Amino acid sequence: MNPFQFQVRVYYEDVDLGGVVYYANYLRYFERARSEWLRSLGVNQEQLAAVEGIGFVVVRAEIDYKLGARLDDQLAISVVPVEMKRAYFWLEQEARHADGRICAAARIKAACVRHSDMRPQPIPEQLIARLAA
Repeated sequence: MNPFQFQVRVYYEDVDLGGVVYYANYLRYFERARSEWLRSLGVNQEQLAAVEGIGFVVVRAEIDYKLGARLDDQLAISVVPVEMKRAYFWLEQEARHADGRICAAARIKAACVRHSDMRPQPIPEQLIARLAA
């Protein structure tokens, strides 16, 4: 399976005093890539919230930091679904330099929840096939 790819440029606001991406910003990059991945699958998160009253929240993030990215670097952020369950799914994500070196690698668990009370909800059947594709 080919991973979904999203390009991110490292800006001044992303780096620390040493000019290296601040570690928490990789979570932001991964979030953007997940949102774009969902959009590419035809999942409109705003409509999902308004019509179905549900959405996806990260409930676990396991991240390994390998190599610091620097100001102006172009990073490829990947999303690969690895496990689909009734109310949650696991993804693997990586942030890679243009030369292929891995900056950060993560396993992300996202759960489907009802917005009104944040309780777990089954992922709608019409979405499961798209998410697993």
